[in-house]
Amino acid sequence: MSKLDVILPARNEQFLHLTIKSILDNMRDDTNIIVVLDGYWPDPPINDDKRINIIHFTEPVGQRRATNLGARISGAKYIMKLDAHCIVDEGFDVKLMKDCDKDWVVTPRLYNLHAFDRVCSKCNHSEYQGPTWEKCPKCGEPGTMVKDMKWAIRPRHRNDFYRFNKELQFKYWPKLGDRPESKADIADTMSILGACMFCHRRRFFEIGGMDEGHGGWGQFGTEVACKSWLSGGRLVVNKKTYFSHMFRTQGGDFGFPYQISGNAINRAKKYSQDLWFNNKWKGAQKPFQYIIDKFSPIPDWS
Repeated sequence: MSKLDVILPARNEQFLHLTIKSILDNMRDDTNIIVVLDGYWPDPPINDDKRINIIHFTEPVGQRRATNLGARISGAKYIMKLDAHCIVDEGFDVKLMKDCDKDWVVTPRLYNLHAFDRVCSKCNHSEYQGPTWEKCPKCGEPGTMVKDMKWAIRPRHRNDFYRFNKELQFKYWPKLGDRPESKADIADTMSILGACMFCHRRRFFEIGGMDEGHGGWGQFGTEVACKSWLSGGRLVVNKKTYFSHMFRTQGGDFGFPYQISGNAINRAKKYSQDLWFNNKWKGAQKPFQYIIDKFSPIPDWS
C-alpha cells in the first residue's frame, strides 16, 4: 500500500503517457498511480511499472464511476483524482500530504497547459493547440499539419479560486483572491475545477464518493464543493503546489473525450439543482444557504 494513489480516469486520452510520466518524474514520496481505462486502450501504450495499476473497462462507464472504482481499489491513506492530460509540480505529493486535515478536500493552484502547436510543414505557419486543420490557414495547402509538442505550463494563465452561479455552473472567481482571508497559502474556495481533487481516502467515502446519479460527466466541481462545505468540512486551494491542465473545448479531434449530449448535460444540471437547492443530500449537516452566506457577496447571487 502506498501513502497516496493518483487516480487517472482516462477516455480517448492521447497524452495519457505524458501525464503518467509527469507524475512519476515529480512524485517524491510513496505514491502510486491507478489508471482507469474507460472503454479504450491507449496508444502509445502504458509502460510496465510496478507503481502503476491499470483497470480496464470494455465499455465506457463515465468519469464518476471510474473515479469511484479507483478509490475503492486504492488502499492508500490519501487519494488524488486527476485528469489524464495534466502536468504536476515537483514534490506535489509531499506538499499536498503535508497540508490536508482529515475533513478537507484540497485542490492545487491551477495553470493552463500548453500541450502543442499546430505547424504547417510547408510554410511554417504556427497556431496554438486546437483541432487538426483540413488545410493550412495561411498557405492553403491540405495535409501539411504537424504537431509541435510543448507540454509546459502557461505561467500567465493561473487560477486559484472558483465558484458556481445560480444554475450551479462552474465559474472562475479571481476576485475572491482579493479578500484578506484569501491571501494565505491555504485558502478557502467556494468551488473547484473538477480536473483535480485531493483528500484523505476515508474522507472521500465519508462524503459518499462521486454521486453517479448525475450521470457519467458534468457538475463534478459543484458536487465536490457542496459536499465539502455542507458536511461541515472545508474546501481549500493549496498555493504551495500546482497542477497544469490542458483545456480542449474547440471540438473536432480536439474536443471532449466522452460523447456528451446536451440532454445528458441538462440532466446532470437538473439533478444537481434538485439535490442542493432542495437540501436532499443525506450527508449534509448544514443547509445549502450556508455556502452562499459564507462567501457572500457572490457575483450573480443576490
